[in-house]
Amino acid sequence: MKIVEIREKTVPISSPIRNAYIDFSKMTLSLVAVVTDVIRDGKPVIGYGFNSNGRYGQGTLMRERFIPRILEADPASLVDDAGTNLDPHKIWNCMFTNEKPGGHGERSVAIGTIDMAVWDAVAKIEGKPLFQLLADRYGNGQADRKIFVYAAGGYYYPGQDHGKLKDEMRSYIDRGYTVVKKKIGGADLDEDLRRIDSVLSVLQDGQKLAVDANGRFNLDTAIKYAKALSQYDLFWYEEPGDPLDFELQATLRNYYKNPMATGEDLFSMQDARNLVRYGGMRADRDWLQFDCALSYGLVEYLRTLDMLREHGWSPKRCIPHGGHQMSLNIAAGLGLGGNESYPDLFQPYGGFPDGVTVDDGHIMLPELPGIGFEGKADLYREMVKLA
Repeated sequence: MKIVEIREKTVPISSPIRNAYIDFSKMTLSLVAVVTDVIRDGKPVIGYGFNSNGRYGQGTLMRERFIPRILEADPASLVDDAGTNLDPHKIWNCMFTNEKPGGHGERSVAIGTIDMAVWDAVAKIEGKPLFQLLADRYGNGQADRKIFVYAAGGYYYPGQDHGKLKDEMRSYIDRGYTVVKKKIGGADLDEDLRRIDSVLSVLQDGQKLAVDANGRFNLDTAIKYAKALSQYDLFWYEEPGDPLDFELQATLRNYYKNPMATGEDLFSMQDARNLVRYGGMRADRDWLQFDCALSYGLVEYLRTLDMLREHGWSPKRCIPHGGHQMSLNIAAGLGLGGNESYPDLFQPYGGFPDGVTVDDGHIMLPELPGIGFEGKADLYREMVKLA
């Protein structure tokens, strides 16, 4: 049993939208296929993966460092002790060979993308949905296929007015979402508050709005927004300052009592631990948004979950960034609090398998082998072209 080939292709997911920090006009991602010599139904088992939006494709790092390390390793060193499947932890260790600790920005994305494809292959070889494999190996064997999802949108874009913003949010509510998210910080505070009022005007009882500053604010601006946002019952106030400015985050709790969220731009267990230690995050109300596809993959995410438990945090306080099926499987298999969703953006890489609908803010994951990419026709067409 071995990996015979790993392919990577950098693909565009460009869009005219922007948040408070970047625009997406040149955005790309890496699509990866891990081809094995295991045959199922007359075909080789192939695992697929891709990185989340907001961080660009990492093909150069993969081709120069991480893919060669896997392919040059003794195949026997990359399988489990029984010799019946690939071992994602051994493959991860192989990729990290000769890498110094720290500096997690770009290589964490490259490794995380390959790691996703490895787990897809492992679950397919075992003949299980990934969520069930995770529940069996790391949980109590009981996966919860019903997952909370929220609709992320509300970006700034040319020609957008309040009417179009309201129409966008209505479309999410009409599709079954109960929580929607919009961007802040890309306009001045008064305009952002008017945009919030516009969105709230279309929400009904039991429906909530989250806002996301994408790390734009310094401390003074973050506090000014916190005071203004306190008049609303928001689902959360997300990433007000630089993701590594733990003092800013810790100070902000003195000015904002409602839930806050951050973590999507922290790419290792160690950075996540520093947030929990020094960022003033409150385990009874705040949310953690670590995204395995950007932060060294599921192998590292398992370490992060162990660390969180040691610090008194429940996995239920984790709602990952990214809107991809990998995190949906982790949520179902390991008991996370839900997952982000991009109903209309970054397609075909976001979203759910075909036929899956949102009902009262939740979806039901179907029983598909691996991560379930084969159940999303537009995405699987792109994957087949690669492999």
